[in-house]
Amino acid sequence: MGVALGEAERAATNGEVPVGAVVVIDDEIVGRGRNRVIQAADPTAHAEVVALREAAQRVGNYRLTGATLYVTVEPCLMCAGACLHARLGALVFGATDPKMGAVCSVMRALDEPAWNHRVRVTEGVRAEEGRALLQAFFRQRRGEGYRSGRTGLDSKSSWG
Repeated sequence: MGVALGEAERAATNGEVPVGAVVVIDDEIVGRGRNRVIQAADPTAHAEVVALREAAQRVGNYRLTGATLYVTVEPCLMCAGACLHARLGALVFGATDPKMGAVCSVMRALDEPAWNHRVRVTEGVRAEEGRALLQAFFRQRRGEGYRSGRTGLDSKSSWG
């Protein structure tokens, strides 16, 4: 999770919402990601998706069975779906997301009985550190008089 937090810090440095992720297989990092939606002008460039794409390319297979995704914030619905499609073995995340979290906050997308795959979930790992990055980021944006529009960020975040 420490590496994922470092990726989140790099995202913030680039003006992106500070979320970071890493994919680990057999104790080796095979994918890293940080939010890049603004830089890439790509609404799917969430940290989790970036890390999963890199991992799949590196191992040469979109199925990442046995892999663990570490992410600083609870995944949204899109990212939870990507975890299922990648056939991840486990998901470990830090802070919950009361507005967009699709693992345990707003919905429990990974628990749908109809899915043909299950992802083991561990929540709350180093949550305070991830939450603190988000809070600092949004406080800074509000201090700059930042408003939604250009990037879609809103001055009223769930992280205060």
